[in-house]
Amino acid sequence: MSTLLTTRHRRILRVFSRRWQRRFVFLCGGLAVGLAAVGLARASDWAQAMFTAFQGRAPYGSLLLTPLAFGAIAFLTQRYFPGAQGSGIPQAIAARRLRAPEQRLKLVSLRIAFGKTVLMLAALLAGASTGREGPTVQIGAAIMSAFGRMSPSRQPGLLLAGASAGVAAAFNTPLAGIVFGIEEMSRSFEVRASGLVIAAVILAGLTSMALVGDYTYFGSSSAALTSLSDWLCVPVCGVIGGIFGAVFSRVVIAVARGLPGVPGSIREMLANRRVAFAALCGLGVALCGLAPIYTEGVHGTGYVAARAALDGNSLSVFYAPLKFAATALSAVSGIPGGIFSPSLAVGAGLGADLAPWFPQTMTGAVILLGMVSYFAGVVQAPITGFVIVAEMTNDHTMLVPLMAAALIATAVSKRICKHGIYHALATGFAPKE
Repeated sequence: MSTLLTTRHRRILRVFSRRWQRRFVFLCGGLAVGLAAVGLARASDWAQAMFTAFQGRAPYGSLLLTPLAFGAIAFLTQRYFPGAQGSGIPQAIAARRLRAPEQRLKLVSLRIAFGKTVLMLAALLAGASTGREGPTVQIGAAIMSAFGRMSPSRQPGLLLAGASAGVAAAFNTPLAGIVFGIEEMSRSFEVRASGLVIAAVILAGLTSMALVGDYTYFGSSSAALTSLSDWLCVPVCGVIGGIFGAVFSRVVIAVARGLPGVPGSIREMLANRRVAFAALCGLGVALCGLAPIYTEGVHGTGYVAARAALDGNSLSVFYAPLKFAATALSAVSGIPGGIFSPSLAVGAGLGADLAPWFPQTMTGAVILLGMVSYFAGVVQAPITGFVIVAEMTNDHTMLVPLMAAALIATAVSKRICKHGIYHALATGFAPKE
C-alpha cells in the first residue's frame, strides 16, 4: 500500500512540477521580451537621432551613405543571417506552421534575433524608412523559443506568446498585443495556451511600463466625430486607405515572389544581384528624403511626423507619397526592418491630405481614420488596426469610427490584394519540397 502511495505521489509531483515549469518558461520569457523591446526601442531612437544629425551636417551625404549601407546590410543578411530580412512577422507566422525544430530555428533562433537587431539598427542609422515593431515580434518569438528549450514538455503557445508580447511591449499596448496574437499570428484562439499567452503579454507590457512609464505611443488624442456629417469621412478614408494599402502590399509581395510576369532581365537582376538591387533601393530612399518638397519624417519610423500631425502641426501634402515610396523601397530591398510604424505614418499623411475635404471635421479625427485605414489595408487585420490605434492614442471616443473605417479598408484591400501582406510573405519561408 505504501509503495502505491509513493508512486502516486511521485506522479502528482511530476505533473505539478511540469505545470509550474511551463508557467515559469512563459513568465520569464515575457519578462525577457519586455526588456528586449524596451532596449530595441531606445536603440532605435538613438539610431534615428544619429542619422538626423548626420543629415544636418551633410545634407547630401545620404546619397552616398544610404545606398552603400543598404547594399552592405543586404549582403550581411544573405551571407550570415538568412531569415532575418524584412519585417520578421512573416517569419514568426511561418515558424508556427513548421513542425521540425531545426527548420523553426532557421527563422526564430537567438542568432537570427541578434542579426535582426544589429542590422535593423544599421538600417535606421543609414536612413531606411523602416520600423522596429515587426523585428520585435520575431525577436520576441526567438526569445520565447529559446526559453522553451529549457522545458522538456512541448510548448505550443510559445511562439504566439513571444510574438504577441513583442507587439505589447513595443507599443506599450497589452490589449493590442493579445488581439494581434489572436487575429494575425494564429487566426484562432488556442484555448490550452490562452491563459499563459495572456500572462506573458501582460508581463511584457508591465516590464515596458516599469522601464519607460505608462505612456501612449502617439500621446493622448481628444479627436471625435461630433456630427452626422462628420461620418462621411469614415467611408472615404476607408476606401482610399484600403486602396493604397493594397497597392503597397501587392508591390512588396510581387517583388518577394520574383516579379512574375516582368521581363526576364529584371527578374534575373532581382534574383542574382540582390546587393546591387538593395543599393539601388537605398538610392531611391535617399532621393525621397532629398526631394525639394522634403518634410521631416520620410526617413526612419515616421513616429515624429505622425505624432506632430496628431498634435496639430501640418504635414506637407507630399509627405504621404514620399513616405509610401521610401517605405516600399526599404521593404523590397531585403534589409531587416518592419512596416508597422511607417504604415501608421503613411496613414497619418494620408489623413492629413484628406482633412481639407472635410473642413467641419476635426483634423485629428481624419488623421486617425487615415492611420487605421491604411494600416488595415496593408495588413488586412481590422481588429488589430482599430485596437492598436485607439490604444496608442488613448482615444476611445473614436473607437466605433475607427472600427468602421478598418472594416471598410480591409474589404476594399481584399478586392485588390487577395491575402494580407504578412501571411502572403510567410509562404516564402516554408521549406521547399
